[in-house]
Amino acid sequence: MLLNQYQFKNYFSLQPASTQGDFTRKFRASLGWVAAVMLSMLPVTIQAAVPAGFKETIVAQNIIAPTRMAIAPDGRIFIAEQAGRIRIVDEGQLLTQAFLNITTKVDSTGERGLLGIAFDPDFLSNQWVYVYYTSKNPVIHNRISRFTASGNVVVPGSEEIIFDIQALSTLKLHNGGSIQFGKDGKLYIAVGDNGLPSNAQNLANLKGKVLRINKNGSIPTDNPFYQTATGINRAIWALGLRNPYTLSVQPGTGRIHINDVGQDAWEEVNRGVAGVNYGWPIVEGRSSNPAYRNPIIAYPHVGTGATGCAIVGGSFYNPIMEQFPNDYINDYFYGDFCSGWIRRYDIATFKTQAFASGIGFLVDIQVAPDGTLYYLERGGVLTKISWVGL
Repeated sequence: MLLNQYQFKNYFSLQPASTQGDFTRKFRASLGWVAAVMLSMLPVTIQAAVPAGFKETIVAQNIIAPTRMAIAPDGRIFIAEQAGRIRIVDEGQLLTQAFLNITTKVDSTGERGLLGIAFDPDFLSNQWVYVYYTSKNPVIHNRISRFTASGNVVVPGSEEIIFDIQALSTLKLHNGGSIQFGKDGKLYIAVGDNGLPSNAQNLANLKGKVLRINKNGSIPTDNPFYQTATGINRAIWALGLRNPYTLSVQPGTGRIHINDVGQDAWEEVNRGVAGVNYGWPIVEGRSSNPAYRNPIIAYPHVGTGATGCAIVGGSFYNPIMEQFPNDYINDYFYGDFCSGWIRRYDIATFKTQAFASGIGFLVDIQVAPDGTLYYLERGGVLTKISWVGL
């Protein structure tokens, strides 16, 4: 049995009210337990529609419940599996041996799991890889650790715990998980509200925020709330977010985009700015309240035009080798988990337009150094889109 996104949603409309409510309101964060149950029903391959002059090629399949990917400076693609493994795709081949396997340490129930990967700015010399995962010990909480790579495997025993976020509640929702290095060399961490909206406006915890730390785990003294928050909460860089599943940093400029998964009505792309409040749970989408910064992109769950239910992925087109046509340079690609499309946003004109459609449960988008765009599907398929010319 193969389900498209609409059949998938209709399946849950037949479930008991408790299950249906969890799906329709909270599964929009894209990693609900129901997705893992349904993985065997998802299509193995789906041919997306791409513009003229572009070619789509499946690179790897049979990845188990992927959540994220990151592309190393040497072009290798590191893919996180929710249960606690990182797999590598090297020169178009999915390697059999996992780069990292911490499944015994990871709680991967609900939306928890191995949720983020980032390479140190000096990766080519120090081989440091940062990972965001839900740790079981000493209590269930989200953690950022650093591992040292040796070729295509991690050095045994090399884990260094960099930063621990406060304990999670019994709710298995809204963990965020994206980690990215900024132009300033600091590590930016997207953290969800853990299913408790009030967390997002509270400077006494790290949930529903974007954090900024030094790569050794210390907190920069120039963080915007360093003087008003206390302890580890001084790591807060921006607040008022529901479930920022992905954030992206533009090469060169350092511009940051935060993709925040909405609840009932709107999905958001927010411009990352230090000290800003994005309004959740008081505001969803755009508002006229000057206390909260409006998103640069907001699309609805229902209506005309581009609609969806969970914004995922997000990558600027600024590769070392510019493969796509000139009008794609500096554009921002973003996608929706439910509607299965990728769109692009022109940061100069503020306009968006369609790019690809018909994708099965998109979870991540990345641009490689050679200018190829890759997208990752929850069903375990990695696909690349290349420019071949008109």
